This record gives sequence, structure tokens and C-alpha cells, in this order.
Amino acid sequence: MLREMTVRDFVIVQAARVRFERGFHVLTGETGAGKSILIDALALALGNRASADIVRAGAKRAEITLVAQTPSATRQWLREQDLDQDDEELILRRVVDQQGKSRAYINGTPVTIAQLREIGLTLVDIHGQHAHQSLIRPDAQRDLLDAHLKLGQQRQAVRQAWQHWQGLLERVALATEDAQALAERLQTLTWQVQELDELAPKTGQWQQILDQHTRLSNGQALLDGAALALTLLDDEDTGAQRALARALTQIQQASRHDTRLNDILQSLESADIALAQARSDLSRYVDDLELDPEQLEQLDQRMQALFGAARKFRCEPEQLPELHQELTEALASLNADQDLDALRAQEASACQAYDTLAQALRQARQKGAKVLAKAVTQQMQSLGMAGGQFVVTIEPSAPGPHGADRVSFLVSGHKGVAPAPLAKVASGGELSRVSLALSVIASQATQTATLVFDEVDSGVSGAVAEMVGRLLRQLGQSHQVLCVTHLPQVAACAEHHFKVNKGQGEDGLPTSSIEPLDPEGRIEAVAQLLGGVNMTETTREHARELLKSNAQG
Repeated sequence: MLREMTVRDFVIVQAARVRFERGFHVLTGETGAGKSILIDALALALGNRASADIVRAGAKRAEITLVAQTPSATRQWLREQDLDQDDEELILRRVVDQQGKSRAYINGTPVTIAQLREIGLTLVDIHGQHAHQSLIRPDAQRDLLDAHLKLGQQRQAVRQAWQHWQGLLERVALATEDAQALAERLQTLTWQVQELDELAPKTGQWQQILDQHTRLSNGQALLDGAALALTLLDDEDTGAQRALARALTQIQQASRHDTRLNDILQSLESADIALAQARSDLSRYVDDLELDPEQLEQLDQRMQALFGAARKFRCEPEQLPELHQELTEALASLNADQDLDALRAQEASACQAYDTLAQALRQARQKGAKVLAKAVTQQMQSLGMAGGQFVVTIEPSAPGPHGADRVSFLVSGHKGVAPAPLAKVASGGELSRVSLALSVIASQATQTATLVFDEVDSGVSGAVAEMVGRLLRQLGQSHQVLCVTHLPQVAACAEHHFKVNKGQGEDGLPTSSIEPLDPEGRIEAVAQLLGGVNMTETTREHARELLKSNAQG
């Protein structure tokens, strides 16, 4: 459930803060005041795409902060993303600068926009004001049905099976129709793999060769330097170890008379031990270091071979082992493709696997479609479409990544009228009401705590508008509901009412603000929706009666 949203310098909103409660909320205000802009700000905080033009003129950046109660599904997601937190409060923050660059945070931790979008899906479900327009598209109808029936995993399995099948079809086509090109490719891969087999590049070998070559090519300098260092440490008269031993003897004697020298004595003793160890290691290094011209020549030859192969294959020498592996796998795959019978058998098996999954998806759709159609039909009766009917048809279609079904929504607005496709419904109001019924039915099944409706009640009025309001209020008993509306009947049904006002900021630019309304403020707001600018006492009385009747209902 949402608790609070803070908006700064977003479009025409200079600064706004909204506190949410449980139940049904409405936002009203005159056209252009910024009602839908606040919904857009909410969507941005939940991961919607951002652009530079959302930053208010003259501001450096737009910022939206959303505070919500953390549901269990969101807690699980936070744990999976290593963003676990013990507090029940969840804070999402989105910042967009003048260049359109966006930053996102969850509980103060920077996250990607994809992560913000994922967590947003667990918190809020937004039904936009033009949602009914998308319903005329067959793909949108199919997606809505699948989402309502929670068929995401089955659709993913069908999509993967489709991609596997199509990949094998392409391989069969290549092996069948372009035998010459396949033979040429096979010949090329064969000599490439043979050459790399002979070279036998190993992972990490190039760097090892470089290190060995550097050491051997500078062998004499290393030997001379190490020998000189050993002399400076071990010279009979002037060596560092001898000098340190004499100094240690002097301090040992002096410390018997002054304990303040004890720390210095310990430091000198440690230095003596470290110097002795360094001398021993250096002596062993000089003894082991050998000048090996023959090995150096072998390294030169290996380097030239690797470098020559890298130049031929147009890669870096250290990339040769990976390239060798890739070409070997490609050759094995191409050799397998040469066996047309085996390849066709794989394609047939993949086709059968796809058909099986697609059939299972169709059965799930057919079973759920009847339930959805019945529920929406019942809902339509209360939305001014008495005797109307909603039908979901599922017919076979050409196979694809979403299955082999054509999903169609049919509707009849009145009794005796044959159901027709949504795209052919003449009344925009009917289409809007069907969309609302679908939204409500789908929302009742969802686990998302907060539902947002942005003017999905457009195209209705009168008694139907009142039924829409009561329907949303009923939905508010199980969910937190936010609705942008211009209908007084819907606004009167709300438990919480916000009014969006248009004004002018200190900088002279237009600005939008939002205020929660008390009972008297609600009367004025509903009266404005009823009577417009020129309100009368009769209009206010009508508003009081409307609010009172819905409060009692």
C-alpha cells in the first residue's frame, strides 16, 4: 500500500506532497490542472521511461519519492536482489536531470531502472486513461487474458520451444537449399580448426610467455644487479649486514643502562633478521638464475607463431584459445548439419514439443476464458449494459511465439444483439465500460495492493457513472484504489478526495498543486463537477445529497 508521494519540479508541478490511506481515493480538478501528471509522476517512480522534457522549466532536475508499505512479494524480491531490509517501509526515489539522465534508488541504494520497474510491478497496477483503446488490438486481448489467468510461465515455455524449433528449421533450410555454401563454410572451418589444433593455444599462455621472455631477455642485467646488491649487503668491511651487526652490538650494551633504548633495540633486531632473510633469498636467486639463449629463442618462435595466427584470425593473441573453442564447436555443429536425416528428426521432435506446449496453453486459455467472460458479463449488467454479453473466442491460428491461438473479445451492448468484435463496437462509451469491467475483474484477482485508474470512466454519465463509483468503492474494500475522474458521481463515492489546482509559481511559470479536502471542501469540489464555474446553492445542495447518499450506501 502506498503511504506518501513527494514530487518536485516535474512538468508543471513545482512541489507536491500526497499522503495516501486505505480505501478509495479520487483526484479531481479543472482540465489542465495536472491530475494525470501526478499519475505520470507515480509511474515514473515505478520505473517508466524518462525524458528531459519532464523537468520543470528553469529547474535542474525532477525528483519523485514514493513511500510504501512493503508487501510480502516485494520482500521476497528484495532478498533476491540483495536489497533485503528489516523496515516495513519501502522508499523508491527517481531523479531525472535536464539532459534526461535518470537515477533510481531503493531504500537509498542505487539500482537500475529495470530493477525499479520490477519492484514497481509488485506494488502498483496502473490502468491508463487510454487503456480501452488498446483493447481493440488482438494481441492486447490475448495478453490481457493470459495475464488475468497467470499464464506467464506457460507462455515462456511456448516461446522457448518456438525459438528452438525455428532455429532447427533454419538449419534444415540451410543444409537443404545452400549445399555449396555449406560445403565452403565446412572447408573453411576445417582448415581453421586444424591450424589452431596444431598451434594448440592455451588459456593464459600468452601472458606467461611474455613474462618469461622479458625475464630471459634481461637475464644478464638481472644477474649483475642481484650480484651487486648481494655484495652491498655482505661485504666484509662495508656491507650493510656487518654495519647493522655493529650498531646492534652498541645498542645492546647501551640499553643495559637506559631502558628507553629497548624499543630501538627491538627494531634493530627485527631489521637484522629481515636483512639476513633478504641476503639468503638474494643469494639463492643469484644461484638459480641462468642465462638460457636456447630457451629465449624458443620463446621468440612461439611468440611469432601466436602473433602470426592472431593477425590471420584478426584477434588478439590472448583471444586465440577462446576462438579455437568457438570454431571447434561451430565445426561440430556444421558436421551434424551434414546429416540431413538426423537434423530433420530433431526439427520434427522440436515441432512436436512446441505443439504439445501450445495445445496445453490453448486448453488453459479456453478454460479460463469462460470464467472471465461470465464475470465480465455479470459486471456489465451494473454498468448500464443490461442484457449485454461478453464473449471470449479462441480459434486456431498460425503458430508463433505466443502459441497457435487467435484470442478475440466480442461484446453485445444489449439483449438480442449478436456479440461483435470490440473493434466494431460503435459506442466509445460501451467500449470504455467494457474496459472498466475488465480492469475491475482483473484487479480483483491480482495480489497488487494498489490499483490506479486514470479516467477509465470516460464516456459514461448519470446512473452508470454512479455505478462506476460504487464499483470502485467496493474494490477499495480489498485494495487501495486511486482514480482520476471528472465525474461527480464517481468523486462522491470516494473515501478520500484530493483536488488538483492550477496556479502560478514565484517564477511566473504555471504550476500545479494538490490538497486533501475536508467535508466542506468535498462539497465544493463535487458541486464544481456538477455545475461548472457558475455554482448555485442548488448545485451545492445536490452535491451534499450525492455525498450523503454514497456515504450511507
